Amino acid sequence: MKYKMLVLDMDDTLLKNDHTVSSKNREMLKKAQEKGVHIILASGRPTPAMTQYATDLNLGESYIISYNGAVITNLKENQIIFEQMLTKEQIHELYDYSVQRKTAIITYVDGAVVSESSSQYIDIELNITGMPFNKVANFKETVNSPAVKCILLEDPDYLKTLEKDLKETMPHLSVSMSKPFFLEVAQHGIDKAASIKILAEKLGVLQSEIIAVGNAGNDLTMIEYAGLGVWVDNVTPELRDKGNVIVASNNDDGVAEVIERFILNQE
Repeated sequence: MKYKMLVLDMDDTLLKNDHTVSSKNREMLKKAQEKGVHIILASGRPTPAMTQYATDLNLGESYIISYNGAVITNLKENQIIFEQMLTKEQIHELYDYSVQRKTAIITYVDGAVVSESSSQYIDIELNITGMPFNKVANFKETVNSPAVKCILLEDPDYLKTLEKDLKETMPHLSVSMSKPFFLEVAQHGIDKAASIKILAEKLGVLQSEIIAVGNAGNDLTMIEYAGLGVWVDNVTPELRDKGNVIVASNNDDGVAEVIERFILNQE
């Protein structure tokens, strides 16, 4: 099989734990591009927290999928080609749920992370994204228009118990775990696989010609959708048997292994 598209989750997949890209991964990404493979970054990150990586990896002619699939951006034209948001009413409904279930909640307004709370988990998101933090007195008053997604944040053991409950309580929304302490919520039907399908059709790439690489629950749809679904070795344990292949961890050049095995050595 000749693969034409390589879709990469970022945190804990392409990126090492220190949020950098290894020299080996860089080298292999360059070689994959030279073979004409579309390299697509697909992350729960906001768009601004992805673009510098794309530029640094010379992906400026490509596309990125951000906010867990809610936005697709054409980097060359600096143009959003797809966007699907939560309504204000849905965000307020999620806020009420978070208050009832005693979790923090964040969303994104005017390029900033917005919350009524402060927590170690919000600090992690701020560190990952590099975005400013707007701590507000009244979440509902501040968030009075649609936004791309919300995240509920709390201790991993507690948050895991809420994942099933939230899916049952709000089946009209898309719910997934991106990290053990991040429960992500987007518009119904929005996930990484849905946006990969849109992009693949635009680029004339068949489903069977796609490799997707990830590590967490918010990657599951794209792992199952792709012609070859690959987990890095640090995958969330309960997901290990839900892909086609497991490669080295994010800290041990797993993405480079994928490229060497399935792109450079396949014709």
